[in-house]
Amino acid sequence: MDLLSILVTVIAVVLSMSVHEMAHGLVSAWLGDPTAKIRGRLSLNPLAHIDWTGLLCLMLFGFGWAKPVPIDPSYYKDQKTGIIWTSFAGPVANFLLAFVFLLIYTLLSFFAPAFVSSGFGAFIAAVLMNTAVISIGFGIFNLIPIPPLDGAKIFWSFLPDREYYRMMAGSQWTTLLFILLIATGVLSRPLVMMRQTMLGWMLQACIGLIGLFI
Repeated sequence: MDLLSILVTVIAVVLSMSVHEMAHGLVSAWLGDPTAKIRGRLSLNPLAHIDWTGLLCLMLFGFGWAKPVPIDPSYYKDQKTGIIWTSFAGPVANFLLAFVFLLIYTLLSFFAPAFVSSGFGAFIAAVLMNTAVISIGFGIFNLIPIPPLDGAKIFWSFLPDREYYRMMAGSQWTTLLFILLIATGVLSRPLVMMRQTMLGWMLQACIGLIGLFI
């Protein structure tokens, strides 16, 4: 991987992680919890959100994690519902980021092909596309229903409160399972397939939107 490719990947990863974690903090703040704001996590500053192991995995495999935003559910009117909405916020923000960047990429490709073919334009196009791909992958990965990922807080919310909070507290076996899934790459193929499918849907939607106006 050359230096330019590394720079593009770093930008894409940093944007995907920062938007994801800031979204968690924003929704938690909207629900009355000031913890993320107090801890300086309502920010796009990547240094506030980066987990270095997760960053490396995201750069190498397209799937990883960031440093969790601290929340205090005791501020929510309904703790479990608040946790669910806060958990959904990160992946949804990733999908929205991906769609916006794909729309800009498609607009440039339709209306400014000469710019996209130029040196700087090609760099911008690469950042847009790579951010979309990585952001989609980051969003999908975090929806896996294994603690400490967001998907666990959503999927297991159907359990009675006592079992739900016990599950969310984690255990040695859930931590081991999470590490094994990452280390063995057993999830790589299905996650890549889902990522590529969602990417295709978004691109088609972008082309369809542009088609309405030309």
